[in-house]
Amino acid sequence: MSPVDRRTVLKAGGALAAVTLTSCSEVKPASAGPAGANLTAAGPDWTAFQKSVKGTVYRPGQPGYATVRQLFNPRWDAVAPAAVIRTANATDVRTAIQFARKNKLVSVPKSGGHSYVGASTVNNGLVVDVSAMRSMSYSGNVLTVGAGAKLYDVHAFLDKYGKSLPTGTCPTVGIAGLTLGGGMGVHTRAFGLTCDRIQSMGVITADGVARNVSATVDPDLFWALRGGGGGNLGIVTSFKLITIPAAKLGFFRLTWPESKAAAVIKGWQKFAQVAPITAWGNVHIDAKSNGTLQIHVLGCSTTGNGAAAAAQLESYVGSKATTRTFAVRTHMEAVKYLGGGTTSARQGWLAGSDVLKPMSANTIAALLGAMKTAARAKLPAAAILDPLGGQSAKIPSGGSSWGHRSAVGVVQWYSGLPAHPTAAQIKAAQTFITNGHRAVKPSSAGGYVNYVEAGRSVSTYYGANYARLQAVKKKYDPTNFFKNAYTIA
Repeated sequence: MSPVDRRTVLKAGGALAAVTLTSCSEVKPASAGPAGANLTAAGPDWTAFQKSVKGTVYRPGQPGYATVRQLFNPRWDAVAPAAVIRTANATDVRTAIQFARKNKLVSVPKSGGHSYVGASTVNNGLVVDVSAMRSMSYSGNVLTVGAGAKLYDVHAFLDKYGKSLPTGTCPTVGIAGLTLGGGMGVHTRAFGLTCDRIQSMGVITADGVARNVSATVDPDLFWALRGGGGGNLGIVTSFKLITIPAAKLGFFRLTWPESKAAAVIKGWQKFAQVAPITAWGNVHIDAKSNGTLQIHVLGCSTTGNGAAAAAQLESYVGSKATTRTFAVRTHMEAVKYLGGGTTSARQGWLAGSDVLKPMSANTIAALLGAMKTAARAKLPAAAILDPLGGQSAKIPSGGSSWGHRSAVGVVQWYSGLPAHPTAAQIKAAQTFITNGHRAVKPSSAGGYVNYVEAGRSVSTYYGANYARLQAVKKKYDPTNFFKNAYTIA
């Protein structure tokens, strides 16, 4: 099994350059939008602002500005913030919020910068970049980590103590965005979402107050931040996360011919519902430039026995896979394998999602039809179905606003794009995603907030929890300071 990148990297002409695992995303809902209007007040005193913080303020034309304003997706390279502050500590974050309020600047947080919609940047506004706040310590099964830490670094640090966390796999995603929006990965069924492991958080709210929230201190804000998405209610500066054992994982990779695609999805759906919580596997349907579909499942077992989990999946599919490969990997071997290494290069893409209830045969056929249409159009596209269930179906101690506990899984619609795509390329990718939404509409329970996209109602990311989230938003951000097209309103 070759190293696997976490997102499908798609070359021009539709050739698949790597295998997709799960989404490489960190979402902080976008500000007024990367093409936003002039929203800054006239004449902020940037010199005084720099003197008031320990971090560095980057302004247009100054050394470093062109780099610090970049996001993971080059599509947003033209966005020009009025300034980016790379904060050194929580006090800097508080000062930045106060400065932005005083000068009527739109302000957005940034950690890893992997937002699907360019959410952690804004034209003419202030980007609060917490990426330098990445200190870590471990004690008593709890990791204390700064909001700017990247996933690979978190896992490498915890490995020294024989510990891990249930997270996504993209090595350069920031811990903050992933965790606040849920956080899915290979340990989701065995240990729950990343947000379920939060013991407490340091957060600066819109009023500039520094809070340390937990199940007993500001419990409503604690509930809301555990799954409510980034950039809605404040800027989180640190987390205390309850760790899990860094055990070996037994991996399997199974492939079937296109003729078995419907049976694979049907079998996977049953697997997601009834398999032991130790078993995990996601389905990849890749549109190939020759008009065909490539179908495979990548999975693992926390027992170390990937073969047993694979056999169970095959029994639900009703046939053995055409190719079957197996491997046992240590914690860090698994982290590097799933992440495609220790870092990830910037990539262009357009994506969306649907949280899935059980799909009928007709819905599965429609899903495959949408993928077939993309393949015939030679569009670089993929659908990735990640399972939920197990521990992720249970509400953790202290509660959580993540609104899709009863879902079977999440499908991500993904299309690779050049760094700076044309309008026609974006339109073609969006058409694919729209077709995907339409195909699974009878079984869609909404979207996954860490895969936030344009054009979807914000309420669909939160399900039945949206009204309560609105109430928490009104309490902690009554003037709607953290406001954009993707935030709770």
